[in-house]
Parts: sequence; structure tokens; C-alpha cells
Amino acid sequence: MEELESKKSTTRFVVELLEIILIAFALSWVLRTYVVEARKIPTGSMLPTIQLQDRVIVDKFFFKEFGHLNRGDIVVFKPPASAHATEDFIKRIIGLPGDKIEIRNHTTYVNGQPLDEPYILEKSKNDFGPVVVPQDSVFVMGDNRNNSDDSRVWGFLPIKNITGRTLFRYWPLNHFGALAR
Repeated sequence: MEELESKKSTTRFVVELLEIILIAFALSWVLRTYVVEARKIPTGSMLPTIQLQDRVIVDKFFFKEFGHLNRGDIVVFKPPASAHATEDFIKRIIGLPGDKIEIRNHTTYVNGQPLDEPYILEKSKNDFGPVVVPQDSVFVMGDNRNNSDDSRVWGFLPIKNITGRTLFRYWPLNHFGALAR
């Protein structure tokens, strides 16, 4: 009798453990796919704001459902076909729909006004534009302006390609916190 109870108890424990694992896996998948995601930074295109191998948390839900994109936001996106890339990119939004973007004399201008960019590694070496951002797109650039494959190279980023907006850096711990805007 005790042996039968012990087998039932063990079976119940295994079933409950499997249920917990399946529920945890399902919740993790839903959260990562639709709500938030941790990302490791593979390139130096966002130096000095984001260092190689930093880890950031990306909001994939709230900015799409309740917010809107702002100039200065750092976003993760599927690159357009003209970028000839398969991995997601991370860049800063410089121009919103309808904005006129131009780089001249090492200064970025938005709608004719110089953009205050304390976050960049160094000023752009090359002039660019002027161009006007289409209604369904944004203009993005890396903070490492002279070493970034961005809208200056492959054109405007369709808003529909944006998968999330960075919330904060969580690793390394000594740099934990919000990213410069």
C-alpha cells in the first residue's frame, strides 16, 4: 500500500513539474516574442552610447500599442532589403516622417536646425542630403557616425520594420541604466 502511494506521489510530482516547465516555457516565449527581449550588441555602430557586447532590454509591445516614436529613440529593427543584411540592427532615430535631414560641414540638420548630438563618437566626415523622410518611414543613424551602416547608406527605414525600442542597458552592471538621448 505504501509503495503504491509512493508511486502515485512520485507520478504526481513529475506531472506537476512538467506542467510548471511547460507553463514557464510558454510564458517566456510569449514575453520574448511580443513584450520585451534582451539583446546583445554585436557591433560598434552605436559607440560610445552602447559598447560591444553590452546587453539591453528592448520594449516590443508598449511603444507600438501606447506610445509613438521620438527623435533620439534607439530602436531595433529588421533592416530593409537594400541593406543586404539578415541580422537585426540597432540605431538612433534622427528623422521622423516629414523631416528634412541634411549633414553639412560635419553637422546634422533637421528641418534646417542643427541637431544637438552629445551622444555621438565623432562628427560625420561626409556631407549628406538634403532628403525628406517619407510618411511611413524614419531616418536612422548609428552614434558612431563614421562607422555605421545606416539610412545614409541604404535609405529610409520603414516604420513597420521596427521591432522594438530600447529601454535600458542591464549589462555590464557598472553601466546599468537608461541610454543617452
